[in-house]
Amino acid sequence: MDTALKATGINKVFHDAVNLQVLKNVSLDVKTGEFVSIVGKSGCGKSTLLYVLSTMDTDYEGQLEIGGTLVTGKPLNDLARIRNASIGFVFQFHYLLPDFSCLKNVMIPGLRLGKLPYKEIEAKAYEKLKMFGVEDQALKKANKLSGGQQQRVAIARALINDPTIIMGDEPTGNLDSKNTGIVFDLFQKLTKELGQTIIAVTHDEDFAKRSDRTIEMADGEIKSHGR
Repeated sequence: MDTALKATGINKVFHDAVNLQVLKNVSLDVKTGEFVSIVGKSGCGKSTLLYVLSTMDTDYEGQLEIGGTLVTGKPLNDLARIRNASIGFVFQFHYLLPDFSCLKNVMIPGLRLGKLPYKEIEAKAYEKLKMFGVEDQALKKANKLSGGQQQRVAIARALINDPTIIMGDEPTGNLDSKNTGIVFDLFQKLTKELGQTIIAVTHDEDFAKRSDRTIEMADGEIKSHGR
């Protein structure tokens, strides 16, 4: 099985009034099509790690590879292109543009990437909404949907550029148990049926237990790779 992401010897220090090391020699690899949860108490460094893995935080020591390509040290413009093409994001809050239709929200990363004509991106966005059972909401403004529907639209948006990896930062943290179950089932479907790689930071123990593998963090270090 191919490696979707590999991190080697990641160290991260916050330089404030005092230097605080928040990541300590973190190494991990995630295989293509794997659904991995990262867990640990608040302040253990898991969200900081996710931002390093997503290339949004470049102030670290160590090496990061995505899809076999070393991304550490690349210029910010190159990293922005890599993120847009290779990584889809799902956050605790959906961050949809409230006055845009659901369809347009899903299209935005595709329009930004600029690889396909507008009509193709539009058709692709509609197919993603259909995949998650919200195609009937396509032309509604995002702020007219329920929280669960909005998060499904956000997942559709994360998939529009066919990313190598979906990264989730507490993707079910703002949902009730029913919608949490729906989102988890969607993630599982993506990995099992489409071979999508997913890395999610979560506080939800049930969510983590049902993923393929749980990486446990404490005090900036990985305590268990969950193999």
